[in-house]
Amino acid sequence: MASKNKFYITTAIDYVNAKPHIGHAFEKVLADALARWHKQKGEDVFFLTGTDENAQKNALVANEKGIPVKKFVDKNSQLFVELCKLLNLSNNDFIRTTEQRHVKKSQEIFKKVYDKKEIYKGKYEGLYCSGCEAFITEKDLVDGKCPEHNKEPELISEEAYFFKLSKYKDKIIKHVKTYILPESRKNEILARLNEEGLRDLCVSRKNLDWGIDNPIDKKFKIYVWFDALINYISGSGKNEKYWPADVHVVGKGINWFHSVIWIAILLSSGYKLPKKLLVHGYLNSKGKKMSKSLGNVIDPVELIEKYGADSVRYSLLRCSVFDDSDYSEDILIERNNNELADKLGNLISRVANLIEKNGIEKCENNLLKKLKLKEIEKHLDKFETDKALNEIFAFVDVCNEYVQNKKPWETKDKNVLFELKESILKIAELLWPFIPETSEKITRQFSATKIKKGEILFKKI
Repeated sequence: MASKNKFYITTAIDYVNAKPHIGHAFEKVLADALARWHKQKGEDVFFLTGTDENAQKNALVANEKGIPVKKFVDKNSQLFVELCKLLNLSNNDFIRTTEQRHVKKSQEIFKKVYDKKEIYKGKYEGLYCSGCEAFITEKDLVDGKCPEHNKEPELISEEAYFFKLSKYKDKIIKHVKTYILPESRKNEILARLNEEGLRDLCVSRKNLDWGIDNPIDKKFKIYVWFDALINYISGSGKNEKYWPADVHVVGKGINWFHSVIWIAILLSSGYKLPKKLLVHGYLNSKGKKMSKSLGNVIDPVELIEKYGADSVRYSLLRCSVFDDSDYSEDILIERNNNELADKLGNLISRVANLIEKNGIEKCENNLLKKLKLKEIEKHLDKFETDKALNEIFAFVDVCNEYVQNKKPWETKDKNVLFELKESILKIAELLWPFIPETSEKITRQFSATKIKKGEILFKKI
């Protein structure tokens, strides 16, 4: 028997200095929908998510709260594990960067690069943003502040180890050309590489109590972005079975780390390169980036407890994949009421009721021919989950119109009801990557020997 195609998909790993917000949920359901779609195609799917626990910001918050750092990250990491369960994610593994398997792999790769004479000792002096856990240049600043975190970086001067990042500029440019989606994010990276070139990267921090020990020199810890990216290898299944990644799903704020630093680390340590980097937009609140300081952050757990996982998943997956989108509880309610309840729920309820009363009779299904299946598949192959959902719901509209035009409550036409039943089963199949629980309910209801009108799928809010 031929072996299945493998499909390895990852999300970024999340800092655990605070509880999850709606942006974390968006990235996770986006990756989950793609993972489920590839699973449906019969591929051997491996879906990885997890938490980034070696960051200094975790230690800072833990110290402020007077909690031992390990206890703090254990507790907060669990919040992300719970979010995965509440969102009904199909992830195969959840990697924590404090786990021994990750620590070992990070040190092994660091040493490999050092032995290749591509990590050397020097002195670092420059600006450091603790929010990004990154060294940044004057050019990156807006009004003297980091644009991602809206705060001034600190000037750091210390002995450090450097990675010969600059050596890999040409190879990175070559890979980036086929690696990053969308085009606009690819062009940003190429422009920056061509305009600024590449400087060697500081890959250690001195005299810290928290982080992974530098295997070369115990006075240092491995710089968090060198260690964090390695999670994609340390979590890639037994004996790294699923590496290289078919797609990394990340937010636009960490595009550079994944398209430049990560690729250079892999080139230096002799690993195969990941195939695609899907860089998604942010969720905004009334046009403004969500942030704790503005007090406009949305808690996904509260939304799930209030409205259920599928309503939350659907409302998020309706957002643009590649551009920034506005998101709020009101938007969730509107999508739940107008699309899930009025369109999908109404179709299921009416057709099940009519079949229960009149039965069905097998015939050629002309209705199903109106489904643009090739378009849906094309969108999903290009990671455009939002556009795929548009097409699926366009067909839901077609089915609702078909009920209105054919009037099976008057004609008692069993052939029409058969066409509708088969079309609904196809809709349920196509919706499984997006709203799995609802999809499974519809499939059970319409695959039964005797189809009956069931419970209301989505109540109006």
